[in-house]
Amino acid sequence: MSDADWLETFLRVVTLRGGYNTIVVMIGVSLLGVAAGAIGVFALLRKRAMMSDVLSHATLPGIGLAFLVAAALGANGRSLPVLLAGATIAAIVAALTVQWLSRSARLPEDAAMGAVLSVFFGLGAVLLSYIQTLRTGAEGGLSHFILGQTAAMSEQDAFLIGAVAAGVILAIALLGKEFRIVCFDPEFGAVQGWPIARIDLMLMALVVIVAVIGLQAVGMLLIVALMIVPAAAARQLTHNLWVMVALSALMGGVSAWIGAALSATFPRAPAGGLIVLVAGGVFIVSLLVGAWREKWRRASARSHGAAA
Repeated sequence: MSDADWLETFLRVVTLRGGYNTIVVMIGVSLLGVAAGAIGVFALLRKRAMMSDVLSHATLPGIGLAFLVAAALGANGRSLPVLLAGATIAAIVAALTVQWLSRSARLPEDAAMGAVLSVFFGLGAVLLSYIQTLRTGAEGGLSHFILGQTAAMSEQDAFLIGAVAAGVILAIALLGKEFRIVCFDPEFGAVQGWPIARIDLMLMALVVIVAVIGLQAVGMLLIVALMIVPAAAARQLTHNLWVMVALSALMGGVSAWIGAALSATFPRAPAGGLIVLVAGGVFIVSLLVGAWREKWRRASARSHGAAA
């Protein structure tokens, strides 16, 4: 494909002229990017980036167990609602296990998260290997949850992602004050009587929901990047929380939109990887802009000081 050909194809796709299936995928992943970017700000400020990684990896054994249970009951083991339900339960168990280890086993939180991530992901890998030996004819495709299978997104999946994105934004709007307290001054909030542990669990519940709903689109290894990278990029540009949330959601949505368009232009390139690479490019630009803004601010402060 010549430079002119791929550029023409990319422009056609990115302007929603690439066909119905491509439009569905682009809208679906963009809504996922918006939800991931918005909730990622609070995960980042709460220093829960590692926790997001734990939850995404913990979904793998849930997928495997859900498949085995469904197959044993004679149901369709590859049913997406069944697999996502298993992934959600596993992520919740992982979050509760980290909390229990941190409080009861006297382990530092990072050590507890590292242990849970390793054990859960190892269990998931063993379960997937065992499932492949069953030869039921329905086990194919489960490994796509590791890196995602964006092209397989259906209209129903896109609607589900849209509903989750709307729910996440609504929850942030309703619980913004509580999330802000947990992120910036949990000790003061606890003294004032705020249920910090419950608020923290609500925040992690939203992270779980976004992580699970993004499994098919970008996979468990990349969904955490879609939550944290746009948030880190927005952090370089502003100190205002709500501006940061809006910027992160915008960056997440735009990164997903352009990454999906590039994947449609170059079909052999994985959409999840391209989406994260675009988000990484946005992060690099934000670093440069943030450094320039800081340099300009300091120069302006020195000039004002000299004038005074």
